[in-house]
Amino acid sequence: MHKVKMSLWIFVVLGSFQSLGSFAFQPKPGISPEDIAKLKTASQALMSPDNAHIAVQVSVPRDVGKDSDGPAWSELHILNRQTGKMRPFIGGKQNISNLTWLPDSSGLAFTTKRGNDAHTSLYIIPVDGGEARRVAALDSGISAFSLSPDGLQAAILADDPADKDQEKLEEMGFSQRIQDEDWDFKRLFIVTLSSIEKPRRLELPGSAFQVAWSSKGNRIAVSLAPSSLVDARYTAQKIHIIDATTGEIQQVVNHEGKLGTFTWRPDGEMLAFIGALDKHDPSAGRLWLYNLATSELSDPLNNHEGQIADFAWQSDKHIMFINETGVWTRLAKVGIDGKGYKELVAPGGDILTAISLSQDGQHAAFIGESSKHPSEVFTMSHGEKGPRRMTHLNAWLEERSLGNQEVIRFNARDGLALEGVLIYPAARKGDLKVPLVLYVHGGPEAHHHNGWLTSYSSPGQVAAGRGMAVFHTNYRGSTGRGVAFSKLSQGDAAGKEFDDLVDAVDHLIAKGLVDPAKVGITGGSYGGFATAWGATFYSDRFAAGVMFVGISNTISKVGTTDIPEEEFLVHALKRPWDDWRGYLESSPIFHSANHKTPLLILHGTDDPRVNVGQSRELYRHLKIRNQAPVRLVLYPGEGHGNRRAASRYDYHLRAMRWLEHYLLGPGGEPPAYPVDYQLEP
Repeated sequence: MHKVKMSLWIFVVLGSFQSLGSFAFQPKPGISPEDIAKLKTASQALMSPDNAHIAVQVSVPRDVGKDSDGPAWSELHILNRQTGKMRPFIGGKQNISNLTWLPDSSGLAFTTKRGNDAHTSLYIIPVDGGEARRVAALDSGISAFSLSPDGLQAAILADDPADKDQEKLEEMGFSQRIQDEDWDFKRLFIVTLSSIEKPRRLELPGSAFQVAWSSKGNRIAVSLAPSSLVDARYTAQKIHIIDATTGEIQQVVNHEGKLGTFTWRPDGEMLAFIGALDKHDPSAGRLWLYNLATSELSDPLNNHEGQIADFAWQSDKHIMFINETGVWTRLAKVGIDGKGYKELVAPGGDILTAISLSQDGQHAAFIGESSKHPSEVFTMSHGEKGPRRMTHLNAWLEERSLGNQEVIRFNARDGLALEGVLIYPAARKGDLKVPLVLYVHGGPEAHHHNGWLTSYSSPGQVAAGRGMAVFHTNYRGSTGRGVAFSKLSQGDAAGKEFDDLVDAVDHLIAKGLVDPAKVGITGGSYGGFATAWGATFYSDRFAAGVMFVGISNTISKVGTTDIPEEEFLVHALKRPWDDWRGYLESSPIFHSANHKTPLLILHGTDDPRVNVGQSRELYRHLKIRNQAPVRLVLYPGEGHGNRRAASRYDYHLRAMRWLEHYLLGPGGEPPAYPVDYQLEP
């Protein structure tokens, strides 16, 4: 069996530099697939109530070929806010989650499974050192928790305990599953920490997804849906206010549509949450306030354009929030009455994605990124002009050559103003037209920031280092520009939304940057749908495609997805039987006769969102017609996106090799399917 050596990539990179002439210095190497496989990221940064420390959750990828395969490890580090020094608290092969400071800042609570734990349990570790101790364990894994204001109790969410009789039957081979009916519900338990008392289960209607104990201690907010199904979580969550002692439901927040995070005002008399504008809003992106005394909902930002990414109470009267505005973010504050709006950090700098405040509201910790690095920890205190970067988890990135990034604005064919983020090739000879990779985000209720745009499934700077440009377009239906803009693609699957993508390419061609014969397209989920559309309906425009967990048949997609109600409410606005023909004509398989774009299709076999049959259908239609190269790669056990290190590395190698072969290389017959992973012994 012939193996494809990565020396081809080295040749391409060296060739691009040598074409510029002789250098008097050694150029920096570009980003490689091996670099992407080892990127660390800060996934959570929590300011301690006393503002002395920041708890940092660091995602550390496994070493492919050396570690056992699996998702990234999750470590706990503590950063001293004054000195800027960070030390590992729980490192190595660990998986921690749900970081929470104790109310007195003396330590941290978190969930993990370690030692002899049968399930994920609740632990506490002192901030001044010492071993973590288990303070609560149930007969099933803990998925979330919230501490009481005195730190002595916890409201815990966990699945119904396993049925022992059912376990015995499964051991005999009776492992059948009943679709949509035999899911475990998540229940709410009250636990006294480090006590032998049995956890007290509160009898509540439905399945619990989020929980927050009031700062007063007398109430608990919990979101409930009729079932534990993903579709219910998306479309039917409602916040219930319950008595912390009796478990009696006192109020239900009358909010429709998708629900994001929620938290109590410091005095415990108001609840703030991120939610949709209505049930047809594609995304939870509005800031809402719920007054317990009046049972009234209010929008202090008055249905602003943009998307609320995160927020924190600064005081009883003010909220600080991160607002995603187009490709940028801004930090601002507003009074609960909608007055006193103040911008604290203007758009145009680092991209902020999460915020945590000290108890006095004067010191903040952020997760942030830029075009030069993925997620890191930033801080900012009252009176400072902007956030300061505190961590450098991938310092070696400074030794890599990166392509410049620029925000590009253009008009669609119908005049709609659009924008995107362009990564230029790291090296370009004069005004030579370059190959382009069009990367399409999923959702479509998502959008690109002008931040770090490179991952195992996004070619970004890896492609730039090999002489290609990469364009990330926020087509109609994207978030970040208000609810009205995010609804523009509803009821028009594969219509104007995908025309926007071709218009983006034409804009770059008109600028003289892009070779029109060397344009590729890639993306996952809805971006995979766009890729399949580009390889069929718009096949004359694309020289290569890499489709990931994408849609090919919108009719069968409805019948096999785990979110049919969400798709109806915020995307299609009609059922297939209301418009069979329209559904069919918006399916890439319907246009398979047009196929002449070499297409690489990749999919996890256990994907509940976009069934793997979507990729199998398209592959078979295209393979039978045999008009252009097509290859299907399946990842056993992976879902809607790859989680395991080896699957991610394999995906990245195959995707980049396919794009290079058809946009930089000889084209024609596809590269051989085996891959040389170049693993160290």
